[in-house]
Amino acid sequence: MEEYLVPTAFGQAEFIEKKSRFIGHIWPTESEAEALAHIEEMRKLHYDATHNVWAYIIKDGPVRFSDDGEPGGTAQGTAGQPMLNVFQREGVVNAVCVVTRYFGGVLLGAGGLVRAYAKGAKIAVDAAGKSMKRVWTSLYLPVPYSWYE
Repeated sequence: MEEYLVPTAFGQAEFIEKKSRFIGHIWPTESEAEALAHIEEMRKLHYDATHNVWAYIIKDGPVRFSDDGEPGGTAQGTAGQPMLNVFQREGVVNAVCVVTRYFGGVLLGAGGLVRAYAKGAKIAVDAAGKSMKRVWTSLYLPVPYSWYE
């Protein structure tokens, strides 16, 4: 039997960090196409946002992220990679997360961005909840009636 964690359902949460508003959204997803559809949906919904940073991880599939124009500052990036690190720490797969930022006028710096985007992903995971998915193998085995017991 194979076990892994997935988001239970869609989750959303937000917080304010130095006047910038961060909104974390997460969905369970089974494919890259589904993940990209959710990302595009958020880009259209929050077209006026400063950044729509995203990350997704598909079990036995692609793992991708984007900083969506947030400044670099660290070797790992300041936005998408920290969100992906949250998925890995939480053990969550088959998930796509978009953290939307409305800039509030105060620069956060590289470390502040890393913390803010990681927090956005974490509160979205917490809002959605985590469920254990178990893959069972079913087996059909015909036997004579006398062997039934």
